[in-house]
Amino acid sequence: MKKYVFISLLFLFISACSTEPAKKADIKLGLQSWTCRSMTFEETVVFAAKHGIKYIEFFRGHIDPAASRDVHAKQKAFLAEHGVTAYSIGVSRTSMDKEENRKLFELAKFFDMKMVVVEPKNFDEWDNLEELVKEYDIKLAIHNHGTGTAYGDPATVRGVLAERDSRIGVCMDIGWLTAAGHDALETFNGYDGRVADMHLKDKRVEDKDGKRVSIDTLVGQGESGFIPLMHEMKRVAWSGVMAIETDSKDFQSDPTELVEGAKAFFAKHVGE
Repeated sequence: MKKYVFISLLFLFISACSTEPAKKADIKLGLQSWTCRSMTFEETVVFAAKHGIKYIEFFRGHIDPAASRDVHAKQKAFLAEHGVTAYSIGVSRTSMDKEENRKLFELAKFFDMKMVVVEPKNFDEWDNLEELVKEYDIKLAIHNHGTGTAYGDPATVRGVLAERDSRIGVCMDIGWLTAAGHDALETFNGYDGRVADMHLKDKRVEDKDGKRVSIDTLVGQGESGFIPLMHEMKRVAWSGVMAIETDSKDFQSDPTELVEGAKAFFAKHVGE
């Protein structure tokens, strides 16, 4: 009997010791370069580095998939010089032309990006895009805009995810999502682990002449419901980048207040 108890306790001890530590969230703060669309590529990189942001998702106005490899090589060197990573490109244009779409994947491969953000209006494009995902082993993330756009309804996004490779996920633009009347936390959970990227954007909605108009605010001052979402992201150990973004021309002229405010909000609710 004593021998049996000893063996049982030994087994439990070994099992406890071999248990893997709980996975921790790895949530990084980044910048969507659309926020700095009034700046050049170089100015945007310097701005990000100055504000301690190491991860940028570039739009084509800053890194053009059609540019030469010589141009891309100089941009890659400039990023390295300033300690900044181009982690993604988007929201990227796509088409039924697979070879044209291939330029996005070749660019991502060259810059060591793990993901391309897209918003195909023609759903037939998903066939050739999925083929490229499998060929390059680079993720695609579906971006959403607001009400009435191709992916403005999370149900539409879930429908695409259900039919496609698991490397096709979601770039959840929180500002547009919540301005369309959807709950950020509920939507995040509804994507069942397929959220690969987020745009840290806040909006409030006002009625003007009988129409719902969304207005960008400083992060945390709108109606986006970030706090319960961020608590859940930490609970499920989400890994990815929350890229600060704005559609506001007012913030675009000088993004400093927006970025510094977003940094403070992120530090408070997610942690450095």
